Amino acid sequence: MEKNLNMTQGRPLRLLVLFALPLMFGNAFQQLYTVVDTAIVGRGVGMDALAALGTVDWLNWMMLGVVTGYTQGFSVLVAQKFGEGDIRGMKKMLGQSAVLSVIISLIGVLIMQTGLPLFMALLRVPEKLYDMGALYSRILMGGLPVVIFYNYTSSVLRAIGDSKTPLIAMVAAALTNIILDCLAVFVLRWGIGGAAAATVLAQCLAGAICARKMWKTPELRFSREHLALDWPLCGKLMKLGTPIAAKSIIISVGGMAVQTIVNGFDISFIAGYTATNKLYGLLEICALSYGYAVTTYVGQNYGAAKYDRIRYGMRSALWLSIATSVVIGVAMILLGRPVVRLFITSDVASLALAAENTGYIYLCAMSIFLPVLYIIYIYQSALQGMGNSMISMLAGALELVARIGVAWLVSIIGYEYGIFGAEIGAWVIAAIYTLIYYHRWMKKNMPQTAEKKI
Repeated sequence: MEKNLNMTQGRPLRLLVLFALPLMFGNAFQQLYTVVDTAIVGRGVGMDALAALGTVDWLNWMMLGVVTGYTQGFSVLVAQKFGEGDIRGMKKMLGQSAVLSVIISLIGVLIMQTGLPLFMALLRVPEKLYDMGALYSRILMGGLPVVIFYNYTSSVLRAIGDSKTPLIAMVAAALTNIILDCLAVFVLRWGIGGAAAATVLAQCLAGAICARKMWKTPELRFSREHLALDWPLCGKLMKLGTPIAAKSIIISVGGMAVQTIVNGFDISFIAGYTATNKLYGLLEICALSYGYAVTTYVGQNYGAAKYDRIRYGMRSALWLSIATSVVIGVAMILLGRPVVRLFITSDVASLALAAENTGYIYLCAMSIFLPVLYIIYIYQSALQGMGNSMISMLAGALELVARIGVAWLVSIIGYEYGIFGAEIGAWVIAAIYTLIYYHRWMKKNMPQTAEKKI
């Protein structure tokens, strides 16, 4: 375990940066293949295909969020056991988490494949885009076990301080996905289905790389005895993972409510809105990385009962995240228009320009409020590291209210650009609640110790 990052010793800022940097590069490559995937579909298949991706975007994001939520919740106990130095207990956690991940993925496939027609109807997907959107979703959802395989293995490695292997895995997956995308769309002419299949295959490669590293690390190599279900322990793991997964479902319901309104606008608006939603990942690249770093840092120090380090490290994490979000926001405002343009092509110049304008205005709006999103990630991740994942679900419920409220107003007023306020409003209300919740929870539950700058 000597190559992994023990975050219970050393200066917090340095540790957070060292841990987060590989994750940022990994997330950058993940977003690269998401962006390239979308650009290839938009330019290789057409604007209708790009709009079709957008009509089911929140549906696919929901299942990805559920998978990520459970694996992230499971890894909290792994980080705490690592901080305690309890390797035997950690292996037990790994085995139970693996079994639960398999069960969750199979249930997810069943629900999404059988319920897709209902979901598509609720989203009011235009008939012109229905077949392409359904095909894309069915292939992605069929690959859900592959997605949870990667997320499980990578979250385990991050929990013990290894952020380099997930980086290597994501770089390999990104390059593979780009190659397979080009082959499927431009050479084999498989269209939107080929792009979806390329994504699943790339995730499979990423999972295999992380699993190999787990197998080569003796402390992470669990045996058959660790797979026998321990119901109290499974209950504890599910208690941590379910609120985070539920947050994804709740946020997605709000997102789908917004998408339902967007799907009623013209194709150019849907395409522009979709283009910027695909750039959303670029905005939160560092937020995700800092969030994982904070969860691991807090989890390990909480397990080691070093509460002074948690408070000191949180101040470093907060200022680091705010500074980063400002830099990213300014860059997106200055360079966003040509980036949005990469996704859009049309034989009608006016339609392409309209889609570009929609996407750029939406991108600018989110960039201005980006620090709010980063604050949410930092504080919710800290609470999750201490074993409190309820905050994610509660804040997600408030985001749902905000998104549905804005969508309802837009449906009445009919002002298309007003729909951009749904995302921003959700961030603001979630940030306010998270900050209040965090400080109250810390005051009530965290033992008061003398803080030392270490």
